[in-house]
Amino acid sequence: MRIITLILLFLSFHGFCQSNSNDYYNETHRPQFHFTPESKWMNDPNGLVYYKGKYHLFYQYYPKDIVWGPMHWGHASSIDLFNWEHHPIALYPDKLGNIFSGCAVIDKKNTAGFGKNAMIAIFTYHNDELWKQGYRNTESQAIAYSLDEGLTWTKYSGNPVIKNSSERDFRDPNVFWNDEINAWNMVLASGDRVKIFSSDNLKDWKYKSDFKPNPNISKTGTWECVDLFKMKVKGDEKEKWVMIVNHDKYTPNGGSGTRYFIGDFDGEVFKNVQPSIWLDYGTDYYAGVTFYNAPKNKRILISWMSNWLYAQKTPTRIWRSAMTLPRELVLEKNDDGYFLRQNISEGFDDILDETQSKDEIQLPYSAKKINLSQAEISFNFEGKQMSLLLSNSKNEKLKLELNNRIFSLDRSQSGITNFSDKFAESLQKMPIDEKITDFQIILDRASIEILINNGKYSMTAIFFPKEPFSNLEMESIENAQITNFRMNNVKKTW
Repeated sequence: MRIITLILLFLSFHGFCQSNSNDYYNETHRPQFHFTPESKWMNDPNGLVYYKGKYHLFYQYYPKDIVWGPMHWGHASSIDLFNWEHHPIALYPDKLGNIFSGCAVIDKKNTAGFGKNAMIAIFTYHNDELWKQGYRNTESQAIAYSLDEGLTWTKYSGNPVIKNSSERDFRDPNVFWNDEINAWNMVLASGDRVKIFSSDNLKDWKYKSDFKPNPNISKTGTWECVDLFKMKVKGDEKEKWVMIVNHDKYTPNGGSGTRYFIGDFDGEVFKNVQPSIWLDYGTDYYAGVTFYNAPKNKRILISWMSNWLYAQKTPTRIWRSAMTLPRELVLEKNDDGYFLRQNISEGFDDILDETQSKDEIQLPYSAKKINLSQAEISFNFEGKQMSLLLSNSKNEKLKLELNNRIFSLDRSQSGITNFSDKFAESLQKMPIDEKITDFQIILDRASIEILINNGKYSMTAIFFPKEPFSNLEMESIENAQITNFRMNNVKKTW
């Protein structure tokens, strides 16, 4: 009798789990194939590192509320960058401060003495109480190490490893091993510039130089979340250094944004060789950094898909904010100089189900009652003008338009917008300085990622419809041509 009771209890519990499995990660506006925390607040990706077949994503996390608070490091890992496993919180605040953004490296040579192949996090301590009182030296740099692939961490007893005497904004260290100097380099955001350091052991750091671009940029806001790495130019044996910088304001469409510089670096001084380029023109692409130690020397970038103008007000309740899809960076050169392409990382095709394929479609084109909640739309394009409208039965709309090499996104009627007067106050615009050849558009319930010309141009935005978009309309006032049209459903990865 007892055995039968236990079996019935097991079946009852199993049935309960099964009946509620569709509820997991299925709240209103919850992305289905982008990374989000199970609950509470998330912002910057931190400590992106690859080790023993897994990509580790650490991130700014506040486990007690869905608004920003004392920062921790959350942790997740993946073997393919699309299916993620959650892990316990990695780093907690302590008497030295909250745990702000930073990076992680694999110490293959045991330079720090914590153990060969130790995973080492380098992060900013932020003393919030001193910050509120107006003190300037409230941020310092520290390290912690893990010997079990990031599951448990020990903070270095000698922290902080870089003290701060006068800088109010002094944060977000990014560290890498530089074979050319046989030592570690660190780039660190400091006000309106980047500070560069070097170290033999990750504990003792020497200041080398400041980077401010030439020509100087007049309005940049606070610099944050920097990244510096060397890349080969596609089709060439030449190598150049790429520096990514994130700014909290004065970006093309308002609020937070990400730009990059191309230049040369000798282990002490970085010099840009051309003006900076915006990595994305949408309002919801920030704090972008790349994975350390990724296979085959790939540079894979993830960004926070939100904007400080309204990030804490968006209409989600269980969790708040998502990451972009992982994007592989490719460095190329043309007559105008060097530039980066962004392509969704390898493995994305594995979560696609083709639903529609046409060699050519005639404009105007309309499709009704289709799944645009989890979708990828791609096509080749020839022309100068086109509009693409996503809508639903509530007459909510998201409009994309190309006109005279200006691409724009209008989310003013996309659903819930009244949580912030900044969210939909103007068109998001992106200049395009060449003939347009192709589009890739990825939709995940409450976000859109648009890559044009094989990822040379990028626009990322979030929106909050009251019901999923299910209608697609495309038209042109000229004889624009659309070929190789594909529409795919994207599988849920949670």
